[in-house]
Amino acid sequence: MTYVDGFVVAVPTANKQRYIDHAEGALDLFKEFSVKRMVEGWGDDVPRGEVNDLYGAVQAKDDETVLFSWVEYPDKATRDSAGEKMMNDPRMENMSEMPFDGKRMIYAGFELLHQAGDGGICGYIDGVVVPVPADKKDAYRTFAQTSGAAFLEHGATRVIDTFGNDVPDGKVTDFRRAAHVQDGETVAFGWIEWPSKQVRDIAWEKLMRDERLMGSGDRPFDGKRMMFGGFVPVVDR
Repeated sequence: MTYVDGFVVAVPTANKQRYIDHAEGALDLFKEFSVKRMVEGWGDDVPRGEVNDLYGAVQAKDDETVLFSWVEYPDKATRDSAGEKMMNDPRMENMSEMPFDGKRMIYAGFELLHQAGDGGICGYIDGVVVPVPADKKDAYRTFAQTSGAAFLEHGATRVIDTFGNDVPDGKVTDFRRAAHVQDGETVAFGWIEWPSKQVRDIAWEKLMRDERLMGSGDRPFDGKRMMFGGFVPVVDR
């Protein structure tokens, strides 16, 4: 079953092309280790939140842009094996000069909870990070199935929801701190793929009135701590 490594990172806006080149350079190596797909989403419509948001998640500065990224593996065993090989591959040393502050990057491993849609042209991405009580995993899956159907109905091509499985603590920040995780909670990481931003914007005008998403206040997570944003894919293969 697909396994996902999810990332959120702050990149100096002036370093956009350097970041793209860095990611493209790493991708050929990743593909050698059975990566199915890697996507880098450049922040485009990332709102500020009252409790937390993706800017605060990575302590982004005024001259930085937030990226929402992920790597897909066939399964967790392949991902774990790839990680060991990458750490021992001398070619990784050539990538040590990163065009961003790696100490503020947050990352974790996520098991696939639900996916819908066959995919297609990915012209725009909605990314979300939200804390979910571990004992509400099944309820969250049900919510994801219901909301995923709504997204597809309004033009999305693929919807993915994952559940935190390997969420490490960071020295500066991490997914748990970013989501203000409480005892008994983990982090869910998900995204919606749209053919274009225009399709996404039109869809959200309707989705904001769709009870499948809004519900009646009984959603299996604290929406006030949800972090989300819209992203333009700058690497996707």
